[in-house]
Amino acid sequence: MSELNIVLVEPEIPQNTGNVARTCAATGARLHLVEPMGFRVDDTKLKRAGLDYWHLLDITYYASLDYFFAKNAGKNFYYFTTKARRTHADVAYPDGAYLVFGKETKGLPEELLAQNPDTCVRIPMFSEARSLNLSNSVAVGVYEALRQWGFPSLSQKGSLHNLSWD
Repeated sequence: MSELNIVLVEPEIPQNTGNVARTCAATGARLHLVEPMGFRVDDTKLKRAGLDYWHLLDITYYASLDYFFAKNAGKNFYYFTTKARRTHADVAYPDGAYLVFGKETKGLPEELLAQNPDTCVRIPMFSEARSLNLSNSVAVGVYEALRQWGFPSLSQKGSLHNLSWD
């Protein structure tokens, strides 16, 4: 089974983190939350956005970005940023990849991006737009990696409740 890791560095808006948690629950991705966060984990808005999927999540919390990197040394990190030179679809994500996203107001630290130019990726958009919503960006990244892997372990066929497709 393939493993995908989503990392939110200092998320500020509970609804975004709740939506990301729901995406992780629906896809089997592991969620890594790096403090400080702009909310408490028991925040009602966070829980509401994640709905009733919390029991499906594998979440790890880290006290700082340095602590996160110390605990995950040697892993494959891909930094999602509007400042990258290549797109998220230009990368072949390996099993166990860590897709790393920064806080809503500032993104990831520029020092981190400058040290890792080959693993920084961007989601294409009009230059007049500043950025996508964090939870939307995570969904784009998650589904690109899973598409490349053939959507392992995910249901790919739906069904109607009361009617047949025939």
